[in-house]
Amino acid sequence: MQPGYQQGQPQIDNNMTMSIVAIFLFWPLAIPAIINASKVNPLLQQGDMASAQAAATESKKWSKLALIVGAVVYGISIVCCIINSLVIASS
Repeated sequence: MQPGYQQGQPQIDNNMTMSIVAIFLFWPLAIPAIINASKVNPLLQQGDMASAQAAATESKKWSKLALIVGAVVYGISIVCCIINSLVIASS
């Protein structure tokens, strides 16, 4: 058991790992995810379960958005590079 947590207190996943991964795909949306993820544990230590859950939910939302937008942007970039290579090769 971690110090500062009461026994029987439910753990809330702060989604920090997903937020950090998201920063490599699309950092503008990953920053709010990391900020919210970093709020979860202090709120749990204060006993504010509702706010901790809300911060975790926000972190997850921003992380997912960053992952989706980043994957779409990288996918479009790859398609554009392939099309550009085909156009140059046919010239």
